[in-house]
Amino acid sequence: MKRIEVNTKTNNYNIIISNNFNSLQEHLSKVGMDNKKVCIITDDNVSKLYLDNLCNIISKITDELSYLVIPHGEANKNLDTINTIYKKMIEEKLDRESYLIALGGGVTGDMVGYASATYMRGNKFIQIPTTLLSQVDSSIGGKTGVDFDGYKNIIGAFHQPELVYINTSTLMTLPKKEISAGMGEVIKHGLIASKEYFNYIRANSSKIMNLDNEIMEQLIYESCVIKSKVVSMDEKEKGVRATLNFGHTIGHAVERLFDFNLLHGECVGLGMVSAAYLSYLLNQIDTSELDDIKACIQSFDLPIKIDKLNELDIYNELYHDKKTKNNELNFILLNGIGSCEIRDDLDNERIMKAIKYIL
Repeated sequence: MKRIEVNTKTNNYNIIISNNFNSLQEHLSKVGMDNKKVCIITDDNVSKLYLDNLCNIISKITDELSYLVIPHGEANKNLDTINTIYKKMIEEKLDRESYLIALGGGVTGDMVGYASATYMRGNKFIQIPTTLLSQVDSSIGGKTGVDFDGYKNIIGAFHQPELVYINTSTLMTLPKKEISAGMGEVIKHGLIASKEYFNYIRANSSKIMNLDNEIMEQLIYESCVIKSKVVSMDEKEKGVRATLNFGHTIGHAVERLFDFNLLHGECVGLGMVSAAYLSYLLNQIDTSELDDIKACIQSFDLPIKIDKLNELDIYNELYHDKKTKNNELNFILLNGIGSCEIRDDLDNERIMKAIKYIL
């Protein structure tokens, strides 16, 4: 078992990484869940796998346990589902000292976090992420939200969890495509923060895709360390935390234009190729580094080219991104592998070249 501490201005909490749920009860008690009202929110896929086990564990520390099963998928990440969660919370008479538990992937975690942030102006919640993407990224840092009118996470709040408990064995039930999608965020961590970690990812690509237990625990740990350090320095994305958006500016545009029919990690992969090419155009990485980045992304069965889209549509979509400020596009660019910077001064010609590079 590994433990990482996240320290923010609003809350300090632990990330626990294990290959089972054996110590979950202990850690839930440590955050004060004993004898409190608890409601587990999970989706109709994950509930079949882990809900009974979780209920058995939590029922040992409280008699006031309920659960809600919501539809899975990005298409259901909306205010209608949030309303369903609110109604359940009211029905169960949850209050500010009650706990919500998000059991599932990033969609569930984001919605449960948002419901927790806004119900009674904030109650407590726990993240138990079951996908690679949610384990290395979305469960950490308190970004919560829902999609609205086709725009990803356009409604949301910063609201830190009380605990993130990662059981790496849940990855065994995921389709390979979901593992690949999660690797989009993992590769991002190496590219923006650690060349050594990026090389580790490249060297172990086969073992990662085969879910080697030792490698996966180390991989998740390293990514969580990188993200927790950034979040601890900049909880509400006023500065350095924006670097975690590497690949997301163009990635989110592609995701929306495909009406979320591509997985988030696939779109991040495309966005990283585009951002890496922008970095190359500015002489901040060389040809061999650009080739290494593309090869790494491809080694995890992530696309580096996409069809059926128009470059002007992608460009116009960029202005709907949350990272756009004062009508200026913000990009995270590399200064070599393992280092990055935030730029808002890029000319349209280079941006269009970077978009065309992935088409």
